[in-house]
Amino acid sequence: MNITVTGRNGRMGQSVLAAIEAEAKAAAHSTHDVGEDLTSALSGADAAIDFTLPALTDELLEKAVASGTALVIGTTGHSDEQKAAILEASKSIPIVHASNFSTGVNVLFHLTRKAAAILGNETFDIEVTEMHHRHKVDAPSGTARTLLEILNEETETSYENDVVHGRAGEPGPRPSREIGMHTLRGGDVVGDHTVMFAADGERFELTHKASSRMTFASGAVRAALWLSDQKPGLYDMQDVLGLK
Repeated sequence: MNITVTGRNGRMGQSVLAAIEAEAKAAAHSTHDVGEDLTSALSGADAAIDFTLPALTDELLEKAVASGTALVIGTTGHSDEQKAAILEASKSIPIVHASNFSTGVNVLFHLTRKAAAILGNETFDIEVTEMHHRHKVDAPSGTARTLLEILNEETETSYENDVVHGRAGEPGPRPSREIGMHTLRGGDVVGDHTVMFAADGERFELTHKASSRMTFASGAVRAALWLSDQKPGLYDMQDVLGLK
């Protein structure tokens, strides 16, 4: 498979290029970075892998649809309008859009859904923590947002009304529907995520810690290869791994 890599000079872009080089079934067709022509980069590519910024997404969708190029999108921090645009583009081309391409993190998503369905939030208080390197620009992370979406679905709560970002002062007793979200930034941490279910007398925790960006890059290449057999549509890493 011939793959275009956007954000060539970024940390993830470099990792994706290394992952492609390590995969016998894939080849780096072209690369793209700020100020370069995206149409030329996508010409002749079977798929493109994007770990950049939301500012590129609109153009990427437009050019990928025009060239019939499948997309793997790992960029996070999209607006609701951009998420809608990704869904619209998926009617023309196959797209894997995921907040995290690590196999382990996607197992964390799967287990979080199971745990929330079993434990609920009446007896167990739910808290989420995430930590990333000092350079990460969005908070909470896209992975944490996915975890919160899963928890909201399974406990019939909402992000807007029931998720609390940190606590200060005297917030009072903790409501049973509340889900705590705590974001940490520092050093060179690649990505740590924990979901905690705490009740009187016991605490259940699910944790994933990433020590290398290659786990995300290799997962993205796996997703690109998987797309070669897919019809237009919007998929995520759960589809790629067969966890649905």
